[in-house]
Amino acid sequence: MGAASRLLYGVHSTPPSYERPNILWLDAEDLSPDLGCYGNKLVHTPNIDRLAREGVIFTNAFVTGPVCSSSRSAVATGMYQTSIGAHNHRSNRDKPLPKGVKHFSYYLRKAGYYVCNCQALQWNRRGKMDYNFKLSFEEAFDGTDWSGRKPGQPFFAEVHFHEAHRPFRPDPENPIDPDEVEIPPYYPDHPVTRKDWALYLETIQLLDKKVGQVLKRLEEEGLAENTVVFFWGDHGRAMVRGKQFLYEGGIRIPLIVRWPGKVRPGTVVDDLVSAIDLTVTWLRIAGVDPPENMQGLDLFSGETAKRRYIFAARDRCDETVDRIRCVRTKRFKYIRNFYPDRPYTQFNAYKKLQYPVLTLMEVLHKQGKLTPEQERFMSPTRPEEELYDLENDPYELHNLAGDPRYQDVLRELRGALERWMEETNDQGALPEDPEVLEYWRREAEERFERRMRERGLSPDVSPEE
Repeated sequence: MGAASRLLYGVHSTPPSYERPNILWLDAEDLSPDLGCYGNKLVHTPNIDRLAREGVIFTNAFVTGPVCSSSRSAVATGMYQTSIGAHNHRSNRDKPLPKGVKHFSYYLRKAGYYVCNCQALQWNRRGKMDYNFKLSFEEAFDGTDWSGRKPGQPFFAEVHFHEAHRPFRPDPENPIDPDEVEIPPYYPDHPVTRKDWALYLETIQLLDKKVGQVLKRLEEEGLAENTVVFFWGDHGRAMVRGKQFLYEGGIRIPLIVRWPGKVRPGTVVDDLVSAIDLTVTWLRIAGVDPPENMQGLDLFSGETAKRRYIFAARDRCDETVDRIRCVRTKRFKYIRNFYPDRPYTQFNAYKKLQYPVLTLMEVLHKQGKLTPEQERFMSPTRPEEELYDLENDPYELHNLAGDPRYQDVLRELRGALERWMEETNDQGALPEDPEVLEYWRREAEERFERRMRERGLSPDVSPEE
């Protein structure tokens, strides 16, 4: 068995039997592992770092989708979003889940848990759901604050943090010097890039302060010792090659679990972990046998140590139609682009409004000032297949799909992805309702024009302007 099993209960041939502690899920938006405990030396995250010291930090954790609604739909059900028709961003909200598929809260509530969801430090305000299926707050949750439970009743609380979502906000108490940030080589080293990246790190510091206040409440109420705390990011950072893409910046997330008396403090686990493992783990902690249709693994059963691959999928995001799939081992990643005739930088109103580095790259592209690695992302087309050696190329700059030395790896991962798509009933190839597509095209167009005019700009303004 791997580290994930040993950190709990030593090496055993059977899974551990859990008691029924409270479960607190600290749910952060748009967050890559850009934290002190993950090695970032500029960002000041003492509360999250303390959580890592007191628990286990997973260094190879990944979401199944690089945008909020598909990622959350997967975790909510313990199933790949592509298996349940929840893969297109903000779609199918008038359709219930497929027969036999339920939101995880159904099982917890049936087991006697009080299940709640709130915005961080706004205990009476409902937290984010954002699922690609029809489900009301009342169907999923008992309330917003665990104080509403009965005496002695265990709770599951989802506390939502919006801070790392754009627009970023500064941290005046701990400003970060843009000149000191480390810029990935696929972005231009430019003052605009540095300022944006520094602001992203500062907004993470604001997130950390709120995390500290939530943990303080647990301690003040005497609940910390009987509460399992999970901290995660719903997908990667909102940057040009991050959110909405299957590169590391889009799917790799922080995942930390503190379980007093069960998890050895300061443990580091490098097993390949998928976000749908959370759902199975929560049910196991609550003493509930996960239904057979759930596709994740228990984080503390030793099963993840045997996992060879993780999978992720990106489909339509708002008005931008796309279909990308990937499979990743600890060393290699294979990406399949189903629309190779389209650019990576298809127009997307949200990104055009919120991503200053995207506009910068458009300008530098026209001026011929991008490096070859940066220029590749601005290409009018893209390869059908991408293969990266993450051990030697962590920034995924050099596509090895055409390299004769890596054809065995290419065939292995291509086959693994094709089997996964078939075995999990990947519905990404099914055509989407034209009315839905037209709605999102029109909505994005109107939103873009409105926001540009609010800024005093014409929707037709050039990137240079």
